[in-house]
Amino acid sequence: MRYFFLILSLCSLFACGRGGDVTLQAGDLLFQSGKDGLSNAIEAVTEGVRGYNFSHVGMLVPDSSGRLWVIEAVSEGVQLTPVDTFLQRGAKVALGRVKDEYRALLPAAMAFAIQQTGKSYDEEYIYDNGKYYCSELIYDAFLVANNHIPFFTLEPMTFKSPATGAFLEEWVQHYQKLNRPVPEGEPGCNPGGLSQSGKIEIKIFKQ
Repeated sequence: MRYFFLILSLCSLFACGRGGDVTLQAGDLLFQSGKDGLSNAIEAVTEGVRGYNFSHVGMLVPDSSGRLWVIEAVSEGVQLTPVDTFLQRGAKVALGRVKDEYRALLPAAMAFAIQQTGKSYDEEYIYDNGKYYCSELIYDAFLVANNHIPFFTLEPMTFKSPATGAFLEEWVQHYQKLNRPVPEGEPGCNPGGLSQSGKIEIKIFKQ
């Protein structure tokens, strides 16, 4: 499978530095900060690359015509989203590109992610329960592509404020609605943690 490239004039969206067009490639990861309460709660208990906090991540994948879409797990489930829609939705966006030595994994990772289209969203944030939250989809895509050898890392999750050590009220209310305890310490992943991986390079920011 060949790689597809898309040139977009996105300097109004991204902090491009020297200016000019931005090149998006199939397999790129787009990290995003959100604007709602739960997004803020995710960002409050996780940390992203270079001090940026992210609450969401998706992957660029091509369709049969070569057009790029973002495959992502959102509240409606795993779906394909137009690139422009994704970029305009976030307050901040970072582009993460898998380093050259790992790019052979991309076709299988993208294929796996696309195959999950229609799967339910994992609002419990529990790893490997048949549903997907955003970073879990990316984690599993690269896990499968890498012959089930972890590419990214699962870490004990926390839902506590770094400042107070107490559970954030947003998380308390979220899990009360689900009628289950907060899964503090259970293995999982988050967009900020993925963005810090040494296996990807962060290219550009919308800020």
